[in-house]
Amino acid sequence: MGNAPENAQKTVTVIGAGVAGMSAACALAEAGLRVNLAEQRGYLGGRASSYLHPGVNEVIDNCQHVLFGCCTNLIGFYRRIGVADQIHWTSEMTMIEPGGRRSLLGPSRLPAPLHGLPRLLSASAFTLADKLALGRAFAALMLPIAQDSTESLGAWLRRNGQTQGALDRFWRLVIASALNAEIDSIALPYAAKVIRELFMNSAEAGSMGMSRVPLSDLYRGVPDFLKDRGGNVQLNAQVEGASWDEETRQWMVCTSTAEWMSDFVVLALPFEAMQKLLPHLPMEEGREKLARQIEKHVHWPICSVHLWFDRDITELEHAVLLDREIHWMYNQSRLQTGRGGHYIELVVSATRAFAALKREDAIRQALTELAEFFPLVKEARLEKVALIKEMRATFGVPPGIDAARPHALSPWPNLFLAGDWTATGWPSTMESAARSGHLAAEAISAEMGVGQRWLEPDLKPRGLRALGSKT
Repeated sequence: MGNAPENAQKTVTVIGAGVAGMSAACALAEAGLRVNLAEQRGYLGGRASSYLHPGVNEVIDNCQHVLFGCCTNLIGFYRRIGVADQIHWTSEMTMIEPGGRRSLLGPSRLPAPLHGLPRLLSASAFTLADKLALGRAFAALMLPIAQDSTESLGAWLRRNGQTQGALDRFWRLVIASALNAEIDSIALPYAAKVIRELFMNSAEAGSMGMSRVPLSDLYRGVPDFLKDRGGNVQLNAQVEGASWDEETRQWMVCTSTAEWMSDFVVLALPFEAMQKLLPHLPMEEGREKLARQIEKHVHWPICSVHLWFDRDITELEHAVLLDREIHWMYNQSRLQTGRGGHYIELVVSATRAFAALKREDAIRQALTELAEFFPLVKEARLEKVALIKEMRATFGVPPGIDAARPHALSPWPNLFLAGDWTATGWPSTMESAARSGHLAAEAISAEMGVGQRWLEPDLKPRGLRALGSKT
């Protein structure tokens, strides 16, 4: 076979249609490449997806996913496929103690980083000692922290005199659940990043967004987006291997449904799927190093309990639940457009103990605890329930993990890596996935000598934070 004509439309095969793969595919298609997007499941979205649960005959998300104003690349991806208006935004967070007492956190008119201070000071969920401890911690996090720090968040918190209330009701709940790991398993730089983005840089950066529709509905426009630009989506396509032809400078990608010749390949896979695929890729210097990097990654589970009652149990759209195993409540009947009934989703993150419970025990515990916050649960009739255990929900971010996060460039020619676990500078989030997709697209563009950019800039700190934004 001869070399492909220089003026031929370049082709790319993207393996994996989670947020990372979709963001890469849509960016490259927008740039004029012909994109084949292959996904082993029968739907788009990966770990951020929804499906018809046969046990309850309802479409549910595999777990509630939220984004924040600082998630510029995820928002950019949503904007590209025309669904940015399907996100419900809020700047307030209600914390509830067992017994029902509430505290409302959110921004004021004070400049960043002081904008959240008035409501924190008035929050009954924290004692005066808790508030002073949190204030000291926030002030300390204004100072530079080395990205290669080997200190854990837990060690840093103990060193900075955090009270038990601050640990249990803020750090272990809000921050540890945001990073989905225990405080001693979180690298300090990642915790600092979350604090700065959500609570310090600006009210806009910390605003929280939730989809108004089931997650997979957000991606319905992706197949047409690619098709209109000469590409396609292939579902139920399990990648079986890939081989490189040095003469044509192309890849032959073999899946369970088709074979594609492509100028470029993006492997947008979770780290465990990448680990399984490695033996089916050509031997190349650097493959063993990548294998060693992957081996250092571990999963953390997230569980969600989906409950349908015969009546409303709360007027709140969402809440943080204190001092119990369940952490977050989302009133999906109020959050999602057109969702009927009285549908509540509970989320338990950063705990392997709840994930280990039997189904009946987990549901019983969730209902018992929910009634401590919302007494109407005792009067309501439970009509149906689903328990979802996402055992591979996120990857951990312990100290030193950055050395195990590969960049978009791979050991192989014209083959690039994407996925939330790659080197994005962000923890395991949809934003990290979207960033990885844009970084892979930029790497391909650079290889083509075009140099097109897709990485969305971070939101600039505002107020007083703008004076110290280099921290």
